[in-house]
Amino acid sequence: MQRACAAALLTGGVSVIHNPGHSNDDKAALDIIRRLGARVESAGDALRITGNGVHPISGDINCGESGLSIRMFTPLVALSDKEITITGSGSLATRPMNFFDEILPLLGVTVRSNKGRLPLVIKGPVVPKDIEIDGSLSSQFLTGLLMAYAAADAKNLSIKVNNLKSRPYIDLTLRVMQDFGLKTPENRNYETFYFKDTPAVAPSGAQQGHRRPRVTNRDYTVESDWSGGAFLLVAGAIAGDITVSGLDVFSTQADKAILQALADSGAGLSVQEKQIDVRALPLKAFHFNATDCPDLFPPLVALAAYCNGTTAIEGVSRLAHKESNRALTLQQEFGKMGVEIVLQDDLMLVKGGNGLQGATVHSHHDHRIAMACAVAALGATGKTTIEEADAIDKSYPDFYEHIRALGAAVTINHQPIKQ
Repeated sequence: MQRACAAALLTGGVSVIHNPGHSNDDKAALDIIRRLGARVESAGDALRITGNGVHPISGDINCGESGLSIRMFTPLVALSDKEITITGSGSLATRPMNFFDEILPLLGVTVRSNKGRLPLVIKGPVVPKDIEIDGSLSSQFLTGLLMAYAAADAKNLSIKVNNLKSRPYIDLTLRVMQDFGLKTPENRNYETFYFKDTPAVAPSGAQQGHRRPRVTNRDYTVESDWSGGAFLLVAGAIAGDITVSGLDVFSTQADKAILQALADSGAGLSVQEKQIDVRALPLKAFHFNATDCPDLFPPLVALAAYCNGTTAIEGVSRLAHKESNRALTLQQEFGKMGVEIVLQDDLMLVKGGNGLQGATVHSHHDHRIAMACAVAALGATGKTTIEEADAIDKSYPDFYEHIRALGAAVTINHQPIKQ
């Protein structure tokens, strides 16, 4: 959804966005593109976005708590020669933004930050050049640069990337760029992204040297989110039969890998084109590499807690700069429910199969921690209370309603959720 918002901003003409999200992250992205010059209107169950490149109507944007928004939109803000202040809230205020301090000045952009933290003050315009970047912290920085280079109509230029993580998310970015008619680079083994000397279909109309977008109209359907769907699928493996429809089994989303983890754990799994069925069967410990899909750690831990034996999950180093330090947060909160988690370098060991007890846990204002605790509670003995449970609004505001619809007893602020 956020990538579609960015692409619709950069693309000339009208984009009708079907299946739009309504999470806090989605709302932040919509507010950002409005401030950067797009017009956003409701069109029944869809959104109608009129884009004309980056033409800011405000001197500041607020990315809320969205790590993707700040990493993706900052290079797009830099397409303008207007000075823009970029802020955020919650844990985003503490996340490192040194990347922009180091890379954007190489592209002719003036950057001021608070010692590598928010707020950022950006003044462009971007002048694309051959550059080399570190892709080990997050692929989201690369997503923003790819879109900015496309919008600025980069020609015969390369972005070289060292140690790129979360490659499937770059596949998703390139797919969205292509779907919206943005100039899409050659992907050379995820090490070099090369922009040919060909005219852009929809360059940004940003500032001097950037041509106005070609006017086009398109319909785009946002894929359903595997990151949220993963929690429902794990709920089925833990607590009983579930059918989930709407997830694209051919998606490039990294978190589709939850299907492999479910299969390896012995869950009853039937994957069809239109729906996925999961049955609760005796579960066994498994080994999973989550380096390219770190957002799966919370549902994987919930799954592993019910697997007999010790489950090993690789990729712990990817968890430090999320809404919370998820390695420590998962260890702490699942410990309250009786699950021992051991951290060894880049490995998380979850000792499961010993039963879970209901407890009072805390989301740490992290949407995925709240959902993981809720799913784990489905098979626990006794009641589980999740403090700061509204953290789910960041990505999946309907989550509690959905698990209640499946038969779970859920109350919020001691009031039953209404059907």
